[in-house]
Order: sequence, then structure tokens, then C-alpha cells
Amino acid sequence: MSGLNIKNVKKSFGSVDIIHGVDVDIADGEFVILVGPSGCGKSTLLRMIAGLEEISAGQISIDGRVVNNLQPKDRDIAMVFQNYALYPQMTVAQNMGFALELAGVKRPEIDRKVGEAASILGLQPLLGRKPAQLSGGQRQRVAMGRAIVRDPKVFLFDEPLSNLDAKLRVKMRAEIKALHQRLKTTIVYVTHDQIEAMTMADKIVVLQGGRVEQIGSPLELYDRPKNAFVAGFLGSPAMNFLEGSLQDAGGPALSLPGGSRIKLSRAPSASEGRPLMLGIRPEDIALGDEDGVDAVVKVIEPTGSETHVAIEVEGRELTWVVRDRVELVPDQRVKLSFKTPKAHFFDQRTHQRLDA
Repeated sequence: MSGLNIKNVKKSFGSVDIIHGVDVDIADGEFVILVGPSGCGKSTLLRMIAGLEEISAGQISIDGRVVNNLQPKDRDIAMVFQNYALYPQMTVAQNMGFALELAGVKRPEIDRKVGEAASILGLQPLLGRKPAQLSGGQRQRVAMGRAIVRDPKVFLFDEPLSNLDAKLRVKMRAEIKALHQRLKTTIVYVTHDQIEAMTMADKIVVLQGGRVEQIGSPLELYDRPKNAFVAGFLGSPAMNFLEGSLQDAGGPALSLPGGSRIKLSRAPSASEGRPLMLGIRPEDIALGDEDGVDAVVKVIEPTGSETHVAIEVEGRELTWVVRDRVELVPDQRVKLSFKTPKAHFFDQRTHQRLDA
């Protein structure tokens, strides 16, 4: 096991800056997920850790050793790729043991390590097959097995589940998490899927535009997002945002531009009239009484256990998650209430969190 330290790491392609001074400390045995939208720099950062991309500035250390100038094979890492990267002419056993063979490991030791990894991943019946005879999930397990046999200090995963169907992704998420709990090896995992990040990580690093927006546990980021970007990125469906100004007459409220007024059970530490963004999660919206906010039902999407409803408030579309069975129809006018004890407040200009 080994810790990983990323200190003021930068990456430029010519005059274009891609990574802008990233700092991340990863403890021994920690499962850390780099998450963010396409183009945020997460895969580039992972490739720099692996040694597949040159670092423009800064320092990367594994187990206290600076690895900036080391070749990938000398960094004691193992990488699992999105496309599996298996040799089609080799069997499962040969694919898993090939790196050890290149390193000059004796055949009995290769067979022992391949057997152990196959046992962990349930691959024993498949060891004689070739990749073309395997399903997507089986190929991904083979790629993981190939990494396990090397017994690296750090596992690197680059969007390993993106080629799988939805049901198999859920299954593989659980398998990777169980694997980490068993091996207790440091894992750095890249994904654009915030559900993967929330369900698998010990710690999440949220990236945008090559910069770190926030680092913390999944629930820390969900409950106290540092800014509107993090708040809107984590959570499915995404957080809703309403812009307005803080009013205090008759109790704290957010006054919307069209005249609607949302009562607040608590107010942020801001002066009256200050422009705010109210962040409210879809599950914290409910049917209200005559004092509620006017809304129009646009689209209804039943999922079985809950219903997702697209609603319009003063021209802005929001998502409302209904956990009880309700009878709604498109274009229906309803009154809504907002569970503001769970609301989040952000400055309209900077989008930074305002504490309440």
C-alpha cells in the first residue's frame, strides 16, 4: 500500500494551460475518485500520475518517492483502461500474467498469482478463453486481474465502466468496491459519472476547467457544497437553482423576479436585498398550500418507486422528485413548497456558498 501526493501540478499543451496547479493528498489505502465534466482535466491528471503524460510543473510522489522523471513501468502502479486493452490472441490467463512474464517472473509464481487473482474475481472457469469469447463485464474483470497480479502500490482506473450497460455498471461498481475493501490498496479512479463517485469513493476530488473545486467525502460534498458548480454536479437528479433577492419583511424570504416569494426557515448571513441563488434538491420540493409558489407541470416521468416531474416556476424549469403516488397531468397548475431547512444559498455573482 502507498500514499500519493500531487503538489501544484500543472499541464500545458503549447500555450494552452490544461491543469492549473492541482494539489491532492491521498492516504494509504484510500479510494479517491476524480470527477468532473468532459474536458475538466481528470484523465490528463491520471495519465500524469501514470507517467503517460509529461508534467509541465509541480511534483507527484508515490510512497514518498518523487516519480516525475520515472517511466510508467518504474512507478509501481497498475492501470485499468476504459477499453480493457487486452491482447486478442492471448487467453485470459496469458493476458493476466503477461506483464509478470515480461518482468522475468518464474512460471510457477506467475501461475500462483494468476490463480489468486482469478479466484478473487471469479475468473477460474474463463482462464482458457480468449477476449472475443467474453462479455464486457468479464473483459473488465480480466483487465482488473491483470492489474492485481502486479501487486502495485497504486491502482489507476480510467473510466473503466463507461462501455458497459446500465445494469452491469451497477454490478461492477459493487465488485470494484468489494475488491478495494479486500485488497486495501490505494485507488485513484476517474469518472464523469457522479453516481459512481458518490457510491464508491472514500474521497471525491471535483474538477472543473483543470482546477480543483472541492475535495471531501461524498456526503460532505453533498451536504455542504463549496459552490454552485459542486452543488449542481453532485446529486441525481441535479440540484435546482432559483435566483432572487433576500427580503426580511414579514420573515426571511427569497423574492423572485416575477413577484413570487419563497419563505425561508433560515436566512443566509447576507444583507436585505442582496442577490442570491437558492439551491434546492428535487426531493426537497413538495405540494404546498395557498401560500405556496405557483408552478406549472410540464413533463411527468414515472420510475416506479418515485416520479420525476419537470415543473416551471417563473419561466425557469425545475425538477421535482415525488416519492408518493400523485395524480398530475401536463399543464396542470400547482402550488409548491420548498423544504428550506435543507436549502443551500450562493452568491449570484461569485456562485460561492453563503453560510446560513
